[in-house]
Amino acid sequence: MSTRVPRWWPIDGEEPDPRWTLANERTLLAYERTALGVLVAGLAVAGSRAVADAPLWFSAMGVPLIVLGAAVAMEGRRRFLSAQRAMRTSEPLGAPAVAQFLPWGIAGVAVVGAVAALIQITSSG
Repeated sequence: MSTRVPRWWPIDGEEPDPRWTLANERTLLAYERTALGVLVAGLAVAGSRAVADAPLWFSAMGVPLIVLGAAVAMEGRRRFLSAQRAMRTSEPLGAPAVAQFLPWGIAGVAVVGAVAALIQITSSG
């Protein structure tokens, strides 16, 4: 019996133990949950102007969160396929790029938000 393999699925090397592939899949799902959380937070912040009459600077902070959520989702897929390929070919796993850009992205939004909030507080007080 022949199993159809999608063109995007790595086929080089040998099939790893299914437990490793399933663990890799759970990691992909963790990336996607994180991406979805950041994306939804960005949509909520961006939509706050219409719903809660939030200042424009606050609503604008949703845009980088939406972009960050999309980047995490795509990096999760790239990492999933990279890890699968590495397991099949017995090569070492590379460092996850998301470990570099996600904390910096969140910190960047936090710093900009804190500065904007301080400006808002001092100008209205």
